[in-house]
Amino acid sequence: MTKIAFTAPRVAGFSCPPKKAQAFLWDSKAQGLGLRVTPRGVPAFIFQGLYQGKSLRITIGDAEAWRIPDAQAKARELQRQIDEGRDPRALKAEAVAKDVAKREADRLEAVTVGDAWPTYLAEGAPKRRDAWKPRYRADLEGMASAGGIAKKRGKGLTRPGPLYPLLPMALADVNEDTLKSWYDREAKTGKHQAARALMMFRGFLRWGSSRPEYRALVDRDAGKSAAIVQALPRSTRRTDALEAAQLPGWWSGVEELSNRTASVYLRALLLTGARREELAALRWGDINFRWGKLEIADKVDATRVIPLTPYLARLLATLPRTNDFVFASSGKTGRIADTRASHSKALASAGIEGLTIHGLRRSFSLLGEAAGAPAGAIAQVMGHKPSATAEGYRPRSVDALRPFLTLIEAHILEQAGVQREHEGTEASGSTFVPPLKMVA
Repeated sequence: MTKIAFTAPRVAGFSCPPKKAQAFLWDSKAQGLGLRVTPRGVPAFIFQGLYQGKSLRITIGDAEAWRIPDAQAKARELQRQIDEGRDPRALKAEAVAKDVAKREADRLEAVTVGDAWPTYLAEGAPKRRDAWKPRYRADLEGMASAGGIAKKRGKGLTRPGPLYPLLPMALADVNEDTLKSWYDREAKTGKHQAARALMMFRGFLRWGSSRPEYRALVDRDAGKSAAIVQALPRSTRRTDALEAAQLPGWWSGVEELSNRTASVYLRALLLTGARREELAALRWGDINFRWGKLEIADKVDATRVIPLTPYLARLLATLPRTNDFVFASSGKTGRIADTRASHSKALASAGIEGLTIHGLRRSFSLLGEAAGAPAGAIAQVMGHKPSATAEGYRPRSVDALRPFLTLIEAHILEQAGVQREHEGTEASGSTFVPPLKMVA
């Protein structure tokens, strides 16, 4: 193996002879330093030595990128490693692995809440559900929105959502101190809104802690620190519901609303005990007038089927079929969205204060008990899981529920002072039956 002193002209002028796969030129100054050339490849400095009696070869780098003195110094370093009993190849692989790990750690540390948030919206729904409920998904998006959109009601632009300030923050920097500072700022605008945003963000942290790519960055318990919990507003459980004496005035006020769809919707809420979003999403295809059934989107399960009682059947039959939704609207969603204004008018007419839309659901439960219906039947109609003690986890069939829901409907109508005309008659897809009338 002929050796020469490497110089820039000699290195630059060395080429691979014809019909050879590669050729080598060896340096006389640095032990093991060589130059390898191929017919088409870029010339490269290499190191060749003996480690534990076996030959090894390591590429140092591009001959155009490395100065000859630097390549010689590198060759001497590699030879020292061999002399010290270390394998240069293993040391190089270890260095590469550390560099890759560091770059990956740097990349992960740079991941922000905003980077992970879209994935959370797409894949973060609880395991028991295929997707977020539409209303909750909309709330998640609204909480993290940038704002600046024209308000649907009133003038001006929307404000950024409470979670929006967290989006630029690195996931690794989200801890109890940063969350406490964020919560204190947002609570100045609205404590209850900030508290709800915090509950939603806790769900995001739980999801992140279960994902391999985010687990090392997420502090799952960051939103549960004592300092934050103590600052949360006290949650007051609502107990509003219609009293028996208020029922005639409420019914009359709702029936007299100019918005017919809202009028029927509010009464249907009281007669079924359904959640407002469940009933608002009801489509004509979900109603079986012939067999007296309603299929309602359920908060816990995908759907639940309940009996369609006689009065409710006649009430629904009075609504026009303008689109697929029973409670249709000309708005973007095509269905009724918010009936608080209409409900407020009815409450004002009846002289009732403090009754929320959800209070109608509580009213159904209380009125059902007063009618003598079993607690399990009431719970099943409302979409609650059956009690193991009271019901033994035995849900009733639709036919088994029908007498109880009919009983509850009759009791509500009686308490509201509704004259029970056309009793026993139901509406069908082709026959219109007038609704019942209020007693004068």
